[in-house]
Amino acid sequence: MEADSQVFKEAKHYFFFEQEYMAVFVMQSGTQMIKLKSGTKGLVRLFYLDEHRTCIRWRPSRKSEKAKIVIDSIYKVTEGRQSEIFHRHTEGNFDPSCCFTIYHGNHMESLDLITSNPEEARTWITGLKYLMAGISDEDSLTFEEADKNGDGLLNIEEIHQLMHKLNVNLPRRKVRQMFQEADTDENQGTLTFEEFSVFYKMMSLRRDLYLLLLSYSDKKDHLTVEEFAQFLKMEQKMNNVTTEYCLDIIRKFEVSEENKEQNILGIEGFTSFMRSSACDIFNPLHSEVYQDMDQPLCNYYIASSHNTYLTGDQLLSQSKVEMYARVLQDGCRCIEVDCWDGPDGEPVVHHGYTFTSKILFRDVVEAINKNAFVKNEFPVILSIENHCSIQQQKKIAQYLKEIFSDKLDLSSIITGDSKQLPSPQSLKGKILVKGKKLPYNLGADAEEGEVSDEDSADEIEDDCKLKLCYSNGTTEHQMESFIRKKLESLIKESQIRDKEDPDSFTVRALLKATHEGLNVNLKQNRDTKESGKKSHSRSLMGNFGKHKKAVKSRSKSHSTSDDEESQQNSSGKETGQLYRLGRRRKTMKLCRALSDLVVYTNSVAAQDIVDDGTMGNVLSFSETRAHQVVQQKSEQFILYNQKQLTRIYPSAYRIDSSNFNPIPYWNAGCQLVALNYQSDGRMMQVNQAKFRINGNCGYVLKPQQMCKGTFNPYSGDPLPPNPKKQLILKVISGQQLPKPPDSVLGDRGEIIDPFVEVEIIGLPVDCCKDQTRVVDDNGFNPVWEETLTFTIHMPEIALVRFLVWDHDPIGRDFVGQRTVAFSSLVPGYRHVYLEGLTEASIFVHITINEIYGKWSPLILNPSYTILHFLGATKNRQLIGLKGLFNKNPKHNSVENNGHYVRKRSIGDRILRRSASAPAKGRKKSKMGFQEATEIKDGTFEPTDMKEKEGVIRRTTRSLQARPASMPVDKFLLMGLSSPECETIKDTKRKENTSGKMLSK
Repeated sequence: MEADSQVFKEAKHYFFFEQEYMAVFVMQSGTQMIKLKSGTKGLVRLFYLDEHRTCIRWRPSRKSEKAKIVIDSIYKVTEGRQSEIFHRHTEGNFDPSCCFTIYHGNHMESLDLITSNPEEARTWITGLKYLMAGISDEDSLTFEEADKNGDGLLNIEEIHQLMHKLNVNLPRRKVRQMFQEADTDENQGTLTFEEFSVFYKMMSLRRDLYLLLLSYSDKKDHLTVEEFAQFLKMEQKMNNVTTEYCLDIIRKFEVSEENKEQNILGIEGFTSFMRSSACDIFNPLHSEVYQDMDQPLCNYYIASSHNTYLTGDQLLSQSKVEMYARVLQDGCRCIEVDCWDGPDGEPVVHHGYTFTSKILFRDVVEAINKNAFVKNEFPVILSIENHCSIQQQKKIAQYLKEIFSDKLDLSSIITGDSKQLPSPQSLKGKILVKGKKLPYNLGADAEEGEVSDEDSADEIEDDCKLKLCYSNGTTEHQMESFIRKKLESLIKESQIRDKEDPDSFTVRALLKATHEGLNVNLKQNRDTKESGKKSHSRSLMGNFGKHKKAVKSRSKSHSTSDDEESQQNSSGKETGQLYRLGRRRKTMKLCRALSDLVVYTNSVAAQDIVDDGTMGNVLSFSETRAHQVVQQKSEQFILYNQKQLTRIYPSAYRIDSSNFNPIPYWNAGCQLVALNYQSDGRMMQVNQAKFRINGNCGYVLKPQQMCKGTFNPYSGDPLPPNPKKQLILKVISGQQLPKPPDSVLGDRGEIIDPFVEVEIIGLPVDCCKDQTRVVDDNGFNPVWEETLTFTIHMPEIALVRFLVWDHDPIGRDFVGQRTVAFSSLVPGYRHVYLEGLTEASIFVHITINEIYGKWSPLILNPSYTILHFLGATKNRQLIGLKGLFNKNPKHNSVENNGHYVRKRSIGDRILRRSASAPAKGRKKSKMGFQEATEIKDGTFEPTDMKEKEGVIRRTTRSLQARPASMPVDKFLLMGLSSPECETIKDTKRKENTSGKMLSK
């Protein structure tokens, strides 16, 4: 019976495999389908899967080579007429069973297709899902790819070509030897598929895993149950390892039936187990919610999105309802909706004063309602940016109540303490509306009232906003000129960009999109263009210049008189944006119906907060304003965030949708650090790693030290009584590392020369990176066998980032990365799979120790260089990784201050392809953490930090109580000295420095 059951299972598996295989075959043959587009009736095109099974292509197309969708970029495939474009084509009498949509790319673009019959649609949907799942027989696909002439046999030359494609550089003698050992049939000189499978297994034999097996098997080629249990206990640090557990693993992973009968694990089974999720570097227990979810909301980091509806840049990109579905299902719990008056009394969502497209508010709310709790039930915060008239505000409130219904009802929520926010657990299944609330002193019968109108749109100066008035050609030209000049300025402001990943949303791509968008949206008025060009250019560039100067001046002064401030506003409005205390407040009308929906998340600007004991205020800061608070009053900011919520959003000058570094704000306890989810790159990878723990539910518990008491995150030893963690990381080997997609020579280039870089991200004292040596000509199975050591002061918030680079004489190329929370690392032998790459991994051994007592930097981090230990200059350390590794760093203040800066060699510069990758041969960089800040000007520096024992420290300040009438930002910044005092201090500091240099 058991044998029959096994045969049935195999037959069933074979049937489904054949079905999926046939679907792929049909896709490669090609199918004629109608491609729907907005505003057109549809185009008939031939769609097909390319020979490598990596792209969907179509023809004819004016885009030629660009007419393709990479399989790995597909987010999902939906059946029927579900997309926005299908809904627009209401006049089309399409059979839903012939329709399907492919969502792809970072911006959730849709490809809407109609087949001639339901069978073709089912075939394509089946095949696409099969390819998306990455389900494939590795040997079969590799064999098909190598068999160039399609005769079902591989000769030695085809094998050599395959080896080059797989990034393997073995001696030809060794390849021929394995070829001859595998070639056992009568037809000598070629390999059948079965013989090739033997050859591939010989080539893939992991020497590192084989030696590991031998060390626990008493030199046998297999492990007994007892020996395997010993390995799991001693090396993998597993508890409660039972005989039954070991037998289950043998039954699951062992390929030899003979070994299964003898209850032993051979090298193939052991390799399969070590490459499985059971031996991944990420703790599998952290894939579920494991943290205490009964604490107040302010005790959690909350995954947050900025301008959630946008698919690209902030000026010209499309707004799409699907973006809400995507980010919510990715674990985001705070989403943003910008509401504006729309036609026919229907509010719309888009980015104001721009060319971004509009979507209906009602459609957005329905999408949120449908997707909010698909992946988890913890509360969603809906951040409403309200720019609507009273009539349309009432429509907003009506839709929210009708569609969300009971999800808005918070009457049953019990906090236990009236001065405490509710917990995520108590708010399960609820949606919190974050928005403005009418003043408490307003009569209950008042249907509307005035509230402050200051939000993320206010960081742009009024004369820089796009006024959508088409009464004459001049306004259109001003918009065009504004966008073009703004983008030119953005290139100069390149310091704010995420430079590690060359594939991130680039300025060049944005310029191209802008050019195309303007051709569509604006009339080309040459006469107007010439007449208005100079004045507008001067005005815009002036604004940017003033913005930069204002940023610099802010680090020196905390307040000015009203007269001084009004003068600054007339010459540079950005200064007034940080300190709005001296100017007239902007207000707007708010209706009672919308105000009443706001309960625990009342949006307030810094100057609106008074210490009256009320809970539920959400303080909103742009990154530029928040940065100075973090730098100057980090301890007080931590205390504030123990009671209230703080939201940090990107500067309005990030028109390319680049992301700032969230780490400084997390270090200060800020809960809602909002990023542009549509933009890939380093910062989003860091954000994803942060929230992947705790079941990716969007809520991560802050460390206890941030919830009670305070500490200085910029101190050299921020938590003296607490034990530190020592990470000993042995980088052993790599597996199937591909050629970089953007390498100079592409697929025709040489086999890669990989090396691994490991970076610690967290408190400034913990931020550092180290790297292995370069292995030449081996991307298939390079071996490093190098040990890197790090010490972490606050492991609860630290992240460990693994990067693989391809070293090249003319630069270095990014191969892949994986970022993991330190708290989720599992000790023992582990594989680190690179994100987005199916088989590529690095094999490591992890040991984590606790260190007690006071240790010198050299003992804590052996690679902490003697330069730092003897006292490297403050500015050099504060510039940190960014200053050392930028191609053209703008931190000239270091040299201007007369401090010595070591010049990089020409070799270093050649090796420096990416801003955040160290040059070859450079040992672990241990610095302060300003890589991090990623602020445009990059000149923010704590003015009162001192060096003690070679580590940057900040002077301890007494924690004063804030008067109830004093606004928060003024209190947080009141310790800054005036510009005059700073000038005197700088002069004295320079004199002292030069005196010391002379005495030395």
